[in-house]
Amino acid sequence: MFSEGNKEMHQLLGGKGAGLAEMTKLGLPVPKGFTITTAAYLAFEKNGNKIAQNLMQEIINTLSNMEKEVNKSFGNIKAPLLISVRSGAPVSMPGMMDTVLNIGLNDQTVEALGKLTNDERFAYDSYRRLLQMFGNVVYGIPEKKFERVLCDIKKIKNYNTDLSLTVDDLKMVIEKFKQIYLLERKRTFPQDPQEQLSAAINAVFLSWNNKRAKIYRKKNGISDKLGTAVNVQEMVFGNAGEFSGTGVIFSRSPSTGARGMYGEYLANAQGEDIVAGGRTPVALERLKRSMPKVYAKLAAMSNKLEQHYHDMQDIEFTIERGEIYLLQARAGKRTSAAAIKIAVDLVNEGIIEKEEGLLRVSPETLEQMLHPDFDQKELQKEVVLATGRPASPGAASGRVYFTAAAAKKAYEKGQEVILVRQNTAADDIEGMVVSEGLVTARGGMTSHAAVVARGLGIVAVVGVNELEIDEQKKIIRINQTVLREGEWLSADGTTGKLYVGKVRTVRATVNKEFSQFLRWAKTAAKVEIYANADTTTDLKAALNFGAEGIGLVRTEHMFFKAQRLHQLRALILAQNAKERDVPLQRLAEMQQEDFYKLYKVAKGKTVTIRLLDAPLHEFLPTTEPEIALIAAQNGRSKGYIQARIAELKETNPMMGHRGCRLAVSFPEIYEMQVEAIILAALKANAEGVRTVPHIMLPLVSLAQEMDWMRDLLDKKVNKLFEKNNVILNYKIGTMIETPRACLIADQIADKADFFSFGTNDLTQLTFGYSRDDIGAFVPEYLNKKILPDDPFQVLDTEGVGRLIKLAIAQGRKNNTALPIGVCGEVGGDPRATAFFERNNITYLSCSPYRVPLVLLRMAQEHLDKRKRDNSIDTQIKK
Repeated sequence: MFSEGNKEMHQLLGGKGAGLAEMTKLGLPVPKGFTITTAAYLAFEKNGNKIAQNLMQEIINTLSNMEKEVNKSFGNIKAPLLISVRSGAPVSMPGMMDTVLNIGLNDQTVEALGKLTNDERFAYDSYRRLLQMFGNVVYGIPEKKFERVLCDIKKIKNYNTDLSLTVDDLKMVIEKFKQIYLLERKRTFPQDPQEQLSAAINAVFLSWNNKRAKIYRKKNGISDKLGTAVNVQEMVFGNAGEFSGTGVIFSRSPSTGARGMYGEYLANAQGEDIVAGGRTPVALERLKRSMPKVYAKLAAMSNKLEQHYHDMQDIEFTIERGEIYLLQARAGKRTSAAAIKIAVDLVNEGIIEKEEGLLRVSPETLEQMLHPDFDQKELQKEVVLATGRPASPGAASGRVYFTAAAAKKAYEKGQEVILVRQNTAADDIEGMVVSEGLVTARGGMTSHAAVVARGLGIVAVVGVNELEIDEQKKIIRINQTVLREGEWLSADGTTGKLYVGKVRTVRATVNKEFSQFLRWAKTAAKVEIYANADTTTDLKAALNFGAEGIGLVRTEHMFFKAQRLHQLRALILAQNAKERDVPLQRLAEMQQEDFYKLYKVAKGKTVTIRLLDAPLHEFLPTTEPEIALIAAQNGRSKGYIQARIAELKETNPMMGHRGCRLAVSFPEIYEMQVEAIILAALKANAEGVRTVPHIMLPLVSLAQEMDWMRDLLDKKVNKLFEKNNVILNYKIGTMIETPRACLIADQIADKADFFSFGTNDLTQLTFGYSRDDIGAFVPEYLNKKILPDDPFQVLDTEGVGRLIKLAIAQGRKNNTALPIGVCGEVGGDPRATAFFERNNITYLSCSPYRVPLVLLRMAQEHLDKRKRDNSIDTQIKK
C-alpha cells in the first residue's frame, strides 16, 4: 500500500510509486492504492512475460484490503470501486509507457455509477474512455479507429467537442466501440473486472519494452534492465462536471525557471486529455477565478512539495466535484535555461548548497544552453507566420515533415527536420529525437509534446490554432500560406513564433545565472580548463565561459588567410635560404601581430602556442588554375610548381614530414615563429600585460629531438633578449602524442617545461587507425561489439589511457610538479573526466564552446570523488 513506502524506495516502487507513498506520508490528498514493484516485473519477465498465479493472488488480496479502506467493492453493482493502472519506472519516462483508467466499469457497473453520482452522462463518458484505452493499450487496436467513431458522430451532430456528446450519443459510441473489438481483434470487451485488471497490468508491464520506450531509454542512457513498477489506484474523476477537472502544475516555470506556480488546467476532463494534447487546456488563472479555494490549496501543496524535495516539482492533479487530489509529484523536466536558473535560485534561496546545485545540472544541459538563437536583425525582416505556445525555448530551422517515420528518413539523408503534428502521441518519439524542433496544432505547455521536447532539449511550439495539416496531400496551411513536405520552416521556442524559410542564427548569449553557475563550477573543479583557440573571437568566448587561457593555438590555422598563404607558399617554393628571408620576415611580422592580439585579450592568462605541425604540402595548390596562378605570383614555371608539389607529396602524411620534423629540415620556420612569439610578448609586457609565453613542440618522439629543438629555440630567444636588452620568463614544452614519447617521457621531461597529450594523434598511432578513414570499418566494429565506442570520441582507457598513465608517471619521476595537460575533444567525455581526475592532470584544453561542459564535468567528478572519500572515511570510523 502507498502508506508503507517512501521516496527513498524509487528503485523498487518506481518514481511514481515512491512519490505517491511520500505524498501519502506527508498527509497530502492521494487516492488510495498500492504499487506492484519492479521486482514483480522482473519476475514477470523471467516467467515468459506472464503474471504468476501467486502474484495475481497477492494483487487480489491487496485490492481486498484497499476495498475496506475506501468502503467500495471492485465489481460491486451498488458501490463499485473503479481503479487506474499506471506505469512507473525508477527513472522518469514521460508518456513512454501505458496507462489504463476506469477499470471495473462494465455494462452493469456503469449504470450503478450513474445512479450513485446522479450523473448518467459522466458514467457513460467514463465507460467509453475505458473501452477506448483498454482497446488500444491491451489489444493494440489503433487509436484512430476509436477517434474516427467520435469524429463521425460529432460531425453528424454538428458538435465542436466531446463535451457536447449526450448520454444517448455516448451509448451509441460504446456500442460502436464494442463492434471495433469484434472487427479488429475478434474478441469482446471483458465484462469481468478482475479479467480487466489482470489484462491491464500485463499490458502495462509489457509496455516497458515497447518501441517508443526503448528509443527513449537509448536516447537518455537509461538501462533496459531496470523494469517498471505498476500503480493500482482508486479512480478520482476529473470528468464529473463543471466543478471537476484535471491539470498539471510546476512549482516553477519549466521553460524559464522563474519562481511561481505554473501550469494548465482542463475542466471536465481526465488526465489523458491533457497529456495527449487532444484538447488544449487553459492557464491556471482560469482555475483561480472559477475555484479560488481549490487554487489556494493547490498553491500550498506545490510549495510544500518543493520545500520537501528541494527541487522544482511536476505535479499532476485531479479535481472531483470541488475536491482536489494529487496523482503524481516528481522532479519536473525542464529546459537547459530553466535547469540553470532553478539550481542557482535554490542555492541563493538557501534551499540547497552550491555543491548540490552543481550536481543538479548535467553537462549536456549546460551545452544546450549555448544553442543558437535567431538573429534579431534578421527577424525584423521576417513576417510572423503564426504564434503558438512557447513550450521549449531555442531557435530551430528545418524542413517540415508530418510523420515520425518521414522525419527519421529525412534525418538519415542528412536533412534538418521540423516535425509538424496535429498533436504528438508517445509513438512519435522516433521522429522527435531526430528533429531540430517540433510544432503541433493542438496541445498545451504540459502536453506530451511539450514535456518530451523539454526533456530532449529540442525547440517546441505547441497549440498553433491556425495550423491545418493535410497528411495525405503532405501540406500544411497557416492562414493563406501553404508549405509542402520538405520546405523550410523556422520555429522560435522562446516566443512561440513561426516563420517561413530558414532564418539565420547567432550564438546564444550568457545570462547572469549561467555566469554565476560557471563561477561555482570553476571553484569546485580542481583541474584547470583551457581552450583551443586561434583567434581573439574564440579566446573572448572561452574566457567568457570560464577558461583559464589558451591550451592550444594551432599556428597553421593562421596561415590560411590569403596574404599569409601567399607568403608561406613563397617560403615553401624558395630554392635557397636567401629566397626564404623575405617571406620569413613578412610572416614573422604577421604572426607577431596575431600573438600580440591574443596576449592583450588574455590579460596575463596562459597562452600556449604550438609551432607549425601540418605538413607543407597542405599549403600548396591542387588544381590546374591554382597552380597557374601561384606560378604567376611567384615568378615560377608551372613545371617547377608541379615538381615541388610532387616532391612534397607523401604516401602517409599523418606519419610523415610534419611537426618537429619540419624544424629539423627547416629550422628557420620555427625560429621565425619563436621570434614572433617573444617579440609579441615583449610588446604586451611593455604595455603592462604580464605575459609568460608557452611554446609547444609538436610530434616529439625522441629525447634527441627535444634536446636539439630546445637548444635551437633557447639560442634564438637569448639572441632576441640580447638585441632588445630585456629578459622574459618563457616556457618550452611538448605535445606527447606518439606511443614512443609516452614510453620515454622521463627522458623528454629533462628538457620540457610542460607536457600536453594530443589525444587525437596518440589514438591514431596507438590503434594504427587513420582518423580520416575510420568510416570504412569502425561502424562495423561498433555494430559487431568488437569496439565498445569510437576511440576518437571516447577515451580508450585500457590502451591509450595506459600510455597516458605511464607517461605521467615517467614525466614526473624527476619533476613532481611538471604541468601536464590534455588537448582534444575527449576532454568532454564523461568517462575520461574520471580518468583525468584520478591521474592528476593539471589542465584540459577543448574548443571554446565546450569549456562550460568540461568545466562542469570536472567539478562534478571532484565533488563525486569527495563524496566517495567521505563515505569511505565514515565506514572506516564505524
